[in-house]
Amino acid sequence: MEQSRRDDGLSAARRALQGKGKARCEDCREPIPRERRKAAPNAIRCVTCQTIFEKLKGRNHE
Repeated sequence: MEQSRRDDGLSAARRALQGKGKARCEDCREPIPRERRKAAPNAIRCVTCQTIFEKLKGRNHE
């Protein structure tokens, strides 16, 4: 599981460097709105899922 998390992080970092996000949210699979993709070209999650991800990530580091 830890290796999978590292691999996901590396993939996200590579996309960020390339300015490549996704058209669909990685978590809920709904389309990421054009406005979000324009504002955050490397986005891989919709705003709702990104917020949940960040909250859960914060809990894991406490």
